[in-house]
Amino acid sequence: MAYKVLIVEDDRVITEQICVYLDSFGYETKAAEDFSNVTAQFAKFQPQLVLMDISLPYYNGYYWCREIRKISKVPVIFLSSAADNLNIVMAINYGADDFLAKPFDLSVLSAKMQAVLRRTYDFGGQTSLLEHRGAVLNLDNTTVTYSGTTVELTKNEFRILQTLLENKGRTVSRDTLMTRLWESDSFIDDNTLTVNMTRLRRKLEQAGLYDFITTKKGMGYLVE
Repeated sequence: MAYKVLIVEDDRVITEQICVYLDSFGYETKAAEDFSNVTAQFAKFQPQLVLMDISLPYYNGYYWCREIRKISKVPVIFLSSAADNLNIVMAINYGADDFLAKPFDLSVLSAKMQAVLRRTYDFGGQTSLLEHRGAVLNLDNTTVTYSGTTVELTKNEFRILQTLLENKGRTVSRDTLMTRLWESDSFIDDNTLTVNMTRLRRKLEQAGLYDFITTKKGMGYLVE
């Protein structure tokens, strides 16, 4: 299996060295580019491991580790020159799985990664996520997260949003949505769909997602 590794490090020299080294061992690497929205890049790439620097533009690594932990249990290894006991303890408290002090040997990094990956994936799967415009739908616990706010969805609300995100950019008819909701073994009619859609939109607004779902009159609904 080719493990996917997201590297959240603003030093491009270090990032490139890590990418070249890990790529040679068969890992699929991706360097974070937008340090103002790491969570969206994480959800889109869906890595099995994250390498995280502490000092970053906009928000530090502790913040992003905490945000990732809201939607996933994917292991995070911190890389930092600030390797005093306080920073190591803070990293662990924010959800990190390991800590490696800079400068480090790439072979040591690889060994730590292999140990963490073994511990994580020998007995557990990976969280499934759908991401769009910064909104992250967690398929394992039926929650949606946006800008650090997480709201829980009912089974029907979840199925509606999942269907729309799986077809983003395309209009989904009301009939298609009702067929999908029928799978939950509950009686669904046109009015029930309308009620569920209204509740879903209200919950999305609670998370800060306004006008996320567009109504196409006479056709259905669309996530653009």
